[in-house]
Amino acid sequence: MSTTLEARTGAQIMCEALIRQGVEVMFGIPGGAIMPFYHAMPEYADRLRHVLCRHEQGAGHAAEGYARASGRVGVCIGTSGPGATNLVTPIADAWMDSTPLVAITGQVHSALIGTDAFQETDITGITVPITKHNYLVRHVADLPRVFAEAFHLASTGRPGPVLVDVTKDAQQATAVPEWDVTLDLPGYRDDRERAVDHDAVREAVRLLQRARRPLILAGNGVIQSGAHAELRTLAERTGIPVITTLHGLGAFPQDHPLSLGMPGMHGWVHVNRAIQECDVLFNIGSRFDDRVTGKVSAFAPRAAVIHLDVDPSEIGKNVRTAVALVGDARRVLRVLLDELPACAPPPSAWLARIRAMQEVHEPRQAYRRRPDTPVLMPHDVYAALNAALAARGSYRVVTDVGQHQMWAAQLLDWRRPRTHITSGGSGTMGFAVPAALGAAIACPDETIWVVVGDGGFQMTNQELATIQQEGITNVKIALINNGYLGMVRQWQELFEGRRYSGTPLSGPSFTRLAEAYGVRGIAVDTVDAVPGAIAEAWDHPGPVLIDFRVEREANVFPIVPQGKSIGEMLVSADRAEEPPCLTH
Repeated sequence: MSTTLEARTGAQIMCEALIRQGVEVMFGIPGGAIMPFYHAMPEYADRLRHVLCRHEQGAGHAAEGYARASGRVGVCIGTSGPGATNLVTPIADAWMDSTPLVAITGQVHSALIGTDAFQETDITGITVPITKHNYLVRHVADLPRVFAEAFHLASTGRPGPVLVDVTKDAQQATAVPEWDVTLDLPGYRDDRERAVDHDAVREAVRLLQRARRPLILAGNGVIQSGAHAELRTLAERTGIPVITTLHGLGAFPQDHPLSLGMPGMHGWVHVNRAIQECDVLFNIGSRFDDRVTGKVSAFAPRAAVIHLDVDPSEIGKNVRTAVALVGDARRVLRVLLDELPACAPPPSAWLARIRAMQEVHEPRQAYRRRPDTPVLMPHDVYAALNAALAARGSYRVVTDVGQHQMWAAQLLDWRRPRTHITSGGSGTMGFAVPAALGAAIACPDETIWVVVGDGGFQMTNQELATIQQEGITNVKIALINNGYLGMVRQWQELFEGRRYSGTPLSGPSFTRLAEAYGVRGIAVDTVDAVPGAIAEAWDHPGPVLIDFRVEREANVFPIVPQGKSIGEMLVSADRAEEPPCLTH
């Protein structure tokens, strides 16, 4: 790293600023307005790795996957105009899922701004609603401060995306960089460092001690703050059962006796029943998304809600809160544990009641057992993959969006934080393959399994070329191929009179497509072949795609219909579970 007082171009300063922030890898595509930055990159190639993606959306999702797997800030790059607008989808995805991301875009020369110049787009204006902050840098001297602020904003408080748009002349101009900068962020507060409200903590402890039917709801904030050990201590000290949101999967081991599973639209019946019957609900790091709550006015009707979140704007936004705990989950839980007696009696009768509900309802969820059919069912694939994950260890799973995503959440056993990476809030099809590329670079010694549908795969499969070009060997793809945009088709079947409009989906020979990219392709259409194909893929010293040709019209159950309470679940196409009988 240069420490001399030599004048540097703006592009060189950008590279050095990234190095100073600890960045090791970037994902992007060059173009005219960002070309000076790319011109400077080779000087720093020993410290900054650039991954040339095939589409800026892929670059953004790869940066997200890198961030989600490593806990560090992901960096993606695009040029002005279409390059920048192609980054909008991953920026929005990172915004919804609180993923730390810095997106760097080139902008036309300062003198051309506002003239509708070639490839001029107001990307800062476009991204105002989906970034924590964004910058248009016109002056080279501002670059050290802007980059320091951008990474601070992206990684502190509630993490999220920050956009840095740099004009071409600012990249080309020269200056002596002033690295000793003071962060000037009026109005910004890092709520991770907020003093813990001990009165609120004591009130939360009082509610938990008096509760007869308490539940802990663990969300993404547990993983973001590294609070999984504190969560486990809390559960084991109190005996309180734990449910985990889609983004909370892995925060609490699902093979633990106190683990119940996932709630919400595709959560298990006994979990949703428990929410409707609980008297205290302790939400740690979840924002009460509508996919968790269903009809919010009917959600947890008997519960006093304790809500711990680093973002104070989330508390009370969707669900009325009895006790608000603002701050980093790990810090607040440590204070709460200090206040909590070591021998609080576990509510064993409550857990026993939930397990009894599970015994009643789980056998009705037919696809958890092998159906009497020779057709390869999606659940056969997940059973074999789950067994392989447990036996092999050292893995991450990246899922795309749709039916396969929900089956993975339901049917795989999540035991460790950051092993489950998916697009939740935005629900971005095409997320998985490029995100797995980023995760594979972040975790080169682990096997990265991609679970993706044939719809999402066809949106970003060109990143297989990037995987091959970068020499990445630890990505294995399980393609759940049912020839439909499956989740939309399911809704059309259940709620739209089976009018399959725009959902039947053709595709290429996926194995041949993979081989064209230099990736091993395996086709599977029988139950007996599934375990062997997974083992072969795992052992192959390179990327592999397995085309699992599954039953075309298998559905995800349970499901909460739109606008309904989580107490009103369909467990098959023709049967709903009875409304819950609330205990007193």
